[in-house]
Amino acid sequence: MPRQSLPCATAAAAATPRHPQAGRGRFFQRPPQRGGSRPAAGASASARRRSSAPSRLPVEARGFPLRGSSARAFFPSFASPRGVMAAPHSGRQPQNDGYRTLSLSGHVGFGSLPDQLVKKSIKQGFCFNILCIGETGSGKSTLINSLFNTNFDDPVSTHFLPSVQLRAQTYELQESNVLLKLTIVNTVGFGDQINKEDSYQPIVDYIDAQFEAYLQEELKIKRSLFSYHDTRIHVCLYFISPTGHSLKTLDLLTMKSLDSKVNIIPIIGKADSISKTELQKFKNKIMSELVSNGVQIYQFPTDDETVSEINTIMNGHLPFAVVGSTEEVKIGNKMVRARQYPWGTVQVENENHCDFVKLRKMLICTNMEDLREQTHARHYESYRRCRLEEMGFRDIGPENKPVSLQEAYEAKRQEFYLELQRKEEEMRQQFVQRVKEKEAILKEAEQQVQTKFEHRMLMHQEVKLKLEKKKKVLEDEIAMFIEKKANAELLQSQASVSTPVVSLKRDKDRKNSSFT
Repeated sequence: MPRQSLPCATAAAAATPRHPQAGRGRFFQRPPQRGGSRPAAGASASARRRSSAPSRLPVEARGFPLRGSSARAFFPSFASPRGVMAAPHSGRQPQNDGYRTLSLSGHVGFGSLPDQLVKKSIKQGFCFNILCIGETGSGKSTLINSLFNTNFDDPVSTHFLPSVQLRAQTYELQESNVLLKLTIVNTVGFGDQINKEDSYQPIVDYIDAQFEAYLQEELKIKRSLFSYHDTRIHVCLYFISPTGHSLKTLDLLTMKSLDSKVNIIPIIGKADSISKTELQKFKNKIMSELVSNGVQIYQFPTDDETVSEINTIMNGHLPFAVVGSTEEVKIGNKMVRARQYPWGTVQVENENHCDFVKLRKMLICTNMEDLREQTHARHYESYRRCRLEEMGFRDIGPENKPVSLQEAYEAKRQEFYLELQRKEEEMRQQFVQRVKEKEAILKEAEQQVQTKFEHRMLMHQEVKLKLEKKKKVLEDEIAMFIEKKANAELLQSQASVSTPVVSLKRDKDRKNSSFT
């Protein structure tokens, strides 16, 4: 796994962890300290306000990182040069929510909890997974290289694949002391097939497979989520071809099938190929088509006071029209990344030329952690809920009462036991039925054999009678033949006795005739 060091401040926000409920959860309010904790009489008015203002801290810290701005808002020691906890001024009224509020008479030490969380997060590192969807040649690889200011050496893809293939590559990037494990998943051959009907299905299957792998790791008896490499897709950069007219049917079908599984940020790739007027009309057309077709894209969060203003403005710039380039061109006295054409130069980081800077700021510097949170809290939880319901687990029973895991297990076990008994009974009935059918077949075969045997016996008797008649006739013929033979022999013997006398008489007559 290659490790690359980023020279630019693209992953600086990853250094400060953010609580998953930052800006939108319930907070414990600490009252102003009394007695010895009051500020000195000579302290400034701002110091007195800071000491009297309530400190708002999250009730729980689950180890999820905070965005830099949110971390500074909730844990002011991040911005303090001396690391002193200075509570921000807030005009909101305290929310007790039934908790008893107590004051501290002295220093305890849990004010360093945010610093501990930061150290742990930096030591653990961060992971971020990007899915790039777009037709071949839409500028996916170039934009990713431009976003992270490095060259990922993505191999060239062919246009003749029979189906869409997903290729994931993981890199380790380091900026300052922050380590980011970045996974880039590229859709190879997307939109290159003649039949594009199911081009999005391999992408859906891949996202579900990553959710399933994480779920199986969670369900293990001995699990290690701390060291588990999270491969769930945190954001999908959907590259739209700069046609200037409208979205393609394939784009709508793909985004519609993915909007409930991943955070989608639509991007117009190679936006320098159309004019500025056409580009704005194209943006409006894309957003209207997405709304009319019910496609839900990722909206930058506006419930966090620290980033609500900039996110609200940036939501109005969607989809981002970007231009990517890794070539540096000298403009004036400095080198900038740009694309040179015969008619002019397009600067990648010039906001008057494209929205690349806006995309990088929103994707990496401001909302990277929110994308990770949304993936876990919304998309993965939706998949997990459906899978557990398929397994038979429920939070509420038939009578709208909470069901514990043990009760759900016993109910599912009883259900499986009854299902097993039912299947055993069905198998027994099927076995008995098959035995009866086999016995009937055997009886029928036996009857047929018996019938054939009787028929053959009758034929045998008839043949036997015929043979006996022929035998009797033959015996009679033999007896007659023997009798005739005996008569013939008798006649022959009698003939042999009379033959010499006749022959002597003939000889005498012959001699007499010769003398005369």
